[in-house]
Amino acid sequence: MGHKRNPDAVASDEPYLQIGEVAERTGVTQRTLRFYEEKGLLKPPSRMEGGFRLYSEADIQRVEQIKRLQQLLGFALAEIKEMVEAEEVLMQLRAQYRPEAAVSQKKAQLLRAIEVTEHQYDLIRQKVNALTEMQSKMEERLATYRGWLDQLDGRLRTERRAGVKAKV
Repeated sequence: MGHKRNPDAVASDEPYLQIGEVAERTGVTQRTLRFYEEKGLLKPPSRMEGGFRLYSEADIQRVEQIKRLQQLLGFALAEIKEMVEAEEVLMQLRAQYRPEAAVSQKKAQLLRAIEVTEHQYDLIRQKVNALTEMQSKMEERLATYRGWLDQLDGRLRTERRAGVKAKV
């Protein structure tokens, strides 16, 4: 069930959810949400008069992003924080963009957006490279094991043809 924030805290009609509702909706624990807040992955939520945390839809999307980065790419929390902070910078750049601004200002914003996005790309590329290396090692290991299995199967066939009982 959505709640409204304390009107003194934020003037908005956007519905907000309490921590338990966010935990249920995102599949993380309330403790995890508090931990994300402590580590700076989530902005401190506003609170109801009774002190209950209230989260916005943007907060929920952030939690989902954190989960994806952890599960899909195996990012550590420090890396996730870098990605999240980069997204915030990009959002700020988009909010500051004005079509009527001077060309030099637009260029500076685009250069900053490129810099931030390249940083995110580098973080992801490092993970992909590490995963690709792991995958190659697993493929080599599987090939080795399958080669050994083929050798054993060959010995078994030879021993059966020779009438010798295979050692088990």
